[in-house]
Amino acid sequence: MSVPPPSSPAFPPPLRVPRPLGTDAPATCEVPHFDPVRVRGGSYRLGRLLRHRRRALAAGLAVTAAALVAAGPRAATDPLRADRPRKHPVTQPVRRHAPPVDMVTAPVRIADAATVRLLRPGDRVDVIAAGDPSTGGDARVIARGVRVTELPEPVEGTSESGALVVLSVPRAAAARLVGASATARLAVTLC
Repeated sequence: MSVPPPSSPAFPPPLRVPRPLGTDAPATCEVPHFDPVRVRGGSYRLGRLLRHRRRALAAGLAVTAAALVAAGPRAATDPLRADRPRKHPVTQPVRRHAPPVDMVTAPVRIADAATVRLLRPGDRVDVIAAGDPSTGGDARVIARGVRVTELPEPVEGTSESGALVVLSVPRAAAARLVGASATARLAVTLC
């Protein structure tokens, strides 16, 4: 038996005519009045906390105290932590103190008296010996970072020959200062 082919419809589908724009939207209605929506949480709570500073300060202190207790020293009864030392980050290398140096006080005549007037007891200075430029002498540092201990009052008529400064220097540097003062003019620079 054979199946007859499907028959074509007797009527074609109706044509839809487009409507003018805006006529397919529903009719407008008035929106009823309602109270504003307030969302509780998030930034509102933070803002409220900031407005109530006393509560915020108390909460901050409580959190800080809890953090200090948590990070505080451990009891020696904790077997896991008893034998391990606490480790702290090292910000600067540990300085080993050099053996004590035999310090002496050495009076030194500085060529420029006006420079000496800028100094005060306790200042740290570098002492520089300047050789005579006509003979090819150059400047060299004799003592570094030595402390000014005293500035004696100048005697009248000695301002042309410089001013006296008393320095606290290691014994070896004192010998170099005496030797340099005999052959060169001495100057100081503030450290």
